[in-house]
Amino acid sequence: MSRNDALRAARLRRGWRTVEQAAERISSHGQHLLDERHFNVSPRTWRRWEGERPGWPPEETAIVIHDALGHWPEDLGFTTPPGWIRPEHHHEDDVKRRAFTSVTAAALIAGPTVPQHVDPALIDYFQQQLEGHYRADMFLGPHDLIGTVSAQYQLIDKLVRSAKGTTRRGLLRVGAAYAALVGWLYQDAGDLEGALFWRGITQEIAIRSRDPHLIGYSLVNQAHVRTDLGDGRAVVDLCEAALEDSRLLVPKVRIMAMQQHAHGASLIGDRSTVDRLLDEAGAMLPRVDDDLPWGNACRRTPGYLEVQRATCYGRLGLGVEAEALWTQVLTVVPETARRDRGVYLARHATAAATARRPDQALEIARKVAGIAVETQSARMAHELATLERAMSPWHDAPVGRDLAEVLAPVTERG
Repeated sequence: MSRNDALRAARLRRGWRTVEQAAERISSHGQHLLDERHFNVSPRTWRRWEGERPGWPPEETAIVIHDALGHWPEDLGFTTPPGWIRPEHHHEDDVKRRAFTSVTAAALIAGPTVPQHVDPALIDYFQQQLEGHYRADMFLGPHDLIGTVSAQYQLIDKLVRSAKGTTRRGLLRVGAAYAALVGWLYQDAGDLEGALFWRGITQEIAIRSRDPHLIGYSLVNQAHVRTDLGDGRAVVDLCEAALEDSRLLVPKVRIMAMQQHAHGASLIGDRSTVDRLLDEAGAMLPRVDDDLPWGNACRRTPGYLEVQRATCYGRLGLGVEAEALWTQVLTVVPETARRDRGVYLARHATAAATARRPDQALEIARKVAGIAVETQSARMAHELATLERAMSPWHDAPVGRDLAEVLAPVTERG
């Protein structure tokens, strides 16, 4: 008989080793939370919840479950009834809408503005600031930077409205790079709607700049979000569009489009295309010599293309090959690149689990959990959720229980 593994995993993460212990603890928690002595969940009820047909608990029980386990019943395998609305649902939507509006307003200033003189030296100033933001992103994660970077984009957009000639064109180019970074920060924070909005702004500014390299870059950015959405066909379409006249593009943009195209191919199960594209990109890597301030991960990230190959192999279920590549890659990734290293470690752990090495996966996960809590990267949390699924065959084993305990600080935040 199939089981409700989501609730069972949440119970084990909480340290409740048996159904009887879970029933006792949830009853005690509910009595304290609701100040109701009669609140009681029997072991039989909990056993049914972890079974094939968990049903749906009464509303006050749903509130107790959420308070005790950090998740609402619909996230724990229960069958959501029609009309159920989380008690905090409207509040969460309002908060998220206000936060999104306050930041995206930076891209939606009504014009025109009061004309002003715009010194061409401002282009270099914003480019230098951009490089600093890229470095800060490696250390801080998305939440501390979104407001700062979007505010600078707002200033650039204001200056563009007064600038003329080559100064205006230069500000448009740097503005597109800032919009792309905001889009990436949203993506890393797990807000794909916000990411898509800013990727659209990036593409608009790139087109206005008439810069073919930026237009190609903006298409790759759109494809990156589609990769996170699991839409392999869209990724391929966008990357093929970016490469349609590759003679116009600097090698860096072509490499970016090829590696993202490889991700799209991995999503549709095409290993041969993955290897062909990444091999071609690798042959082109020594030719990257432009001075463009954006999209420099291919020369800034150690083992850049092998990171992409390992990720694609993991997505294709090639655990042994992916695990070997991650072992190689992680020897050259510096400890200071905390967030990227955490993501790579999580993927390494998943590859180890896929290769039937659960003990190794657990040891790697121990290194990731602290980084995930520290950086609050939704991308890393997503990778750890993938690891949990890959480790599901060992749920009942000590290694599975240990993994649930290790990941509890991350999963309980969700």
